[in-house]
Amino acid sequence: QVQLVESGGGLVQAGGSLRLSCAASGSIFSISHMGWYRQVPGKERELVADIDKRGRTEYGDSVKGRFTVSRDNAKNTVDLQMNSLNVEDTAVYYCNAVRLATPDGLGDYWGKGTLVTVSS
Repeated sequence: QVQLVESGGGLVQAGGSLRLSCAASGSIFSISHMGWYRQVPGKERELVADIDKRGRTEYGDSVKGRFTVSRDNAKNTVDLQMNSLNVEDTAVYYCNAVRLATPDGLGDYWGKGTLVTVSS
């Protein structure tokens, strides 16, 4: 059974940095895209960053130039380095894996989320 487990959330002051990590476990052959989304109460989940297995990246407009996504294909992990955090970055951050291949076929998966709180 595939699981995505996030770590690294917490409380940080505005202007500070945090690094989130996500590890996918299970019988995984490959993962097309891995990335991060975030959600605050009352709003839709939004893209933070995405990276494909070739290393091509996509970022949400509000985090461009501040956040950096990276992945290790051999370990099935994806990290998010967040710099220059501001209070608007406060959210639950979710790890996402798209077109994850297992012996049972392809699927999309989500982690349970990790809370990032940025204080002013």
